[in-house]
Amino acid sequence: MLYVLVILSHHRRQVVHFNVTAHPTAHWTGQQIIEAFPFDLAPKYLIRDRDGIYGKQFRKRVKSMGIEEILTAPRSPWQNAYVERMIGSIRRDCLDHVVVFNERQLKRILASYFGYYHRWRTHLSLKMDSPSSRPAQLPGSGHVIQFPELGGLHHHYERIAA
Repeated sequence: MLYVLVILSHHRRQVVHFNVTAHPTAHWTGQQIIEAFPFDLAPKYLIRDRDGIYGKQFRKRVKSMGIEEILTAPRSPWQNAYVERMIGSIRRDCLDHVVVFNERQLKRILASYFGYYHRWRTHLSLKMDSPSSRPAQLPGSGHVIQFPELGGLHHHYERIAA
């Protein structure tokens, strides 16, 4: 079984960092938080559940970075709704449609999905914009062209000047 760690910024629903492993440990998770926020760019708060993967080493690293941990109540996924929604989106939009054989392949698939997610996937909570905001393309600015994403699993559309 492979485990995915996703660090999400709530402001624009952007994935800040992700990684994949078959053997998660508190040390590995602590290293991921360091990689996600280098050069004193750590957030003020970290909302997380009570999974055993966040052991002593992880908590020590988070504290040393000056991040205040906010723990959700046991068995209360609604207390971190943004992350739960992201997990569901990853499953429905991507992983339910592919067969994953190893860590490297899963990491490549997720990198491609997050690129699509940030640039093209619209969000109701962002007023039908994507996390990486882009200008609207006016109807008179060219023909609509379809571009495949994730090997054709999804598509995005752009107007191309004639």
